[in-house]
Amino acid sequence: MHGRWLSSLLIAGSAWALNAQTPPPGVTRTELQRHDLSAPGRQVIQVRVALAPGVVFPDHRHPGEEIINVLEGTFEYRVDGRPVTVAAGGVLFIPAGTVHSARNAGSGDAVELATYIVEKGRPLVALVP
Repeated sequence: MHGRWLSSLLIAGSAWALNAQTPPPGVTRTELQRHDLSAPGRQVIQVRVALAPGVVFPDHRHPGEEIINVLEGTFEYRVDGRPVTVAAGGVLFIPAGTVHSARNAGSGDAVELATYIVEKGRPLVALVP
């Protein structure tokens, strides 16, 4: 099981590393809204993220906090190296700059609503080699 996850991670990560703006195969990211906040230099971005069965979104970080609400399926996250499983209806908070990944642990699509409170003008996603 871990070998298959690692293989998926390596394939997805190497493909995505070629163009950080394009997500790995099997990952759909749809930006829903983006607004400046009253805190100078900060903005909020909401994104719908869907992973096909078995797909891994590789290690990455964000220039601010991420608040996750799982809408469908089950995600297995790795946050600072520790596993966290969240099913539909569950939530997860990821502190700014924390390295994490996500894997669809179910047999259907896994979908989350990701809300980012980030520094304006920085790339939203930074891959971690």
